[in-house]
Amino acid sequence: MAKPLRSFVCQSCGAVTAKWAGKCESCGAWNSIVEEAPSGAAAGSPLARGGGGKGRKIEFAALTGSSPQPPRHVTGIGEFDRVCGGGLVAGSALLIGGDPGIGKSTLLLQAAAALAKGGVSCAYFSGEEAMDQVRLRAARLGLAEAPVLLAAATSVRDIVATLEARDGPQVAVIDSIQTMHLDTVDSSPGTVTQVRSSAQALIELAKRRGVTVLLVGHVTKEGAIAGPRVLEHMVDTVLYFEGERGHQFRILRAVKNRFGPTDEIGVFEMSDRGLTDVANPSALFLAERRGAVSGACVFAGVEGTRPLLVEIQALVAPSSFATPRHAVVGWDSGRLAMVIAVLEARCGVSVGPNDVYLNVAGGLRINEPAADLAVAAALLSSLADEPVPSDVVVFGEIGLGGEVRAVGQREARLKEAAKLGFQRALLPPLATTSGRAAGESIRVDEIGHLSDLVARLRPGGHQARRHLRKTET
Repeated sequence: MAKPLRSFVCQSCGAVTAKWAGKCESCGAWNSIVEEAPSGAAAGSPLARGGGGKGRKIEFAALTGSSPQPPRHVTGIGEFDRVCGGGLVAGSALLIGGDPGIGKSTLLLQAAAALAKGGVSCAYFSGEEAMDQVRLRAARLGLAEAPVLLAAATSVRDIVATLEARDGPQVAVIDSIQTMHLDTVDSSPGTVTQVRSSAQALIELAKRRGVTVLLVGHVTKEGAIAGPRVLEHMVDTVLYFEGERGHQFRILRAVKNRFGPTDEIGVFEMSDRGLTDVANPSALFLAERRGAVSGACVFAGVEGTRPLLVEIQALVAPSSFATPRHAVVGWDSGRLAMVIAVLEARCGVSVGPNDVYLNVAGGLRINEPAADLAVAAALLSSLADEPVPSDVVVFGEIGLGGEVRAVGQREARLKEAAKLGFQRALLPPLATTSGRAAGESIRVDEIGHLSDLVARLRPGGHQARRHLRKTET
């Protein structure tokens, strides 16, 4: 009798090997390879029915022509619809990831309840919690009367059969994909093979029946969605739910969207009644700002298509250790090291022997390099113990030569700053003269080199720096 074939699959990247090893050669992860049995179904589909035969001829289409816009289900939750591109597209699959307890289940329950109240049939399949737990959350959120179909199930075959019914729901929430299992796959729930096969079966159903499927995904300690990377390629939209446990703000960020813009964000506020939209995130992030504090600077950033003003805080203090400490929250630590190096090498500002702490207020994480100039202004302000004027916003990218480079969407940043009452802006010069009319309502001070910023924030700076050096000695 032939020995059944078995394979060894990495639970981090999905790589398949013929034998077990302590380290995956593809992704470098340790102790991530698990022995799994191959699926008895066809490789192309976990629910595919057997049978050979000749394939059918594929019909081609021209590049010219137009197609109608896909129908969307609008939830009425403004920030959620914004990130999705205007609502949930019928027949699409969305993957929502985030840290445990960040509010993924709360957000999707609110979205399902809003759709159900609007006449869209919605089903919530819970694989992690009992129905009583979901009911308690719905009662706390004031959604107990919403006509949402609730079930506790983990069998993908049963879920697919339910959704394929003639009177089946139009929107299905799967919480979570790591708890689902397919009986045709001989491996435990949560493994790479099970996650990939279960997601493929649900995505095939969504395309075939026009059902919108929302999948909740766990994340690893690095912040990436757990399971094979191919899972993010299979779905139409990937959303990350971010936020700090100590802050009430939550950020829903789109990193992939086939039916809308990517890098779009939605801002929510967590309360005892659930998640609520934040109509003006800039005003909320600056609500607790103290104007006369050194080391604080307002950065005019852009997240997706939305201009956003946040406060960047820096603290430069004498170090009590041989090696100074650099701690960063909400920004790239590598870019902070670069900005400090440029300040020291190109502007003669001594930062090295001090501890540096950088924080983006409100729990927001900034990814764009336009924050370089604002970070430099906050560092200089803390070093000189001189507050940045409270009516000033700053943005610009810093090069290794100390030059300040122009960034995109200058007009939108200035308009948002003027709307919130700021009077001046420190920013890089434009390469062309176009767009200068955007600064009519706010005074623009163009900075071509980082040394110009040092000169503007110099008052009292020399004495403060000498004081710091005396303290170190």
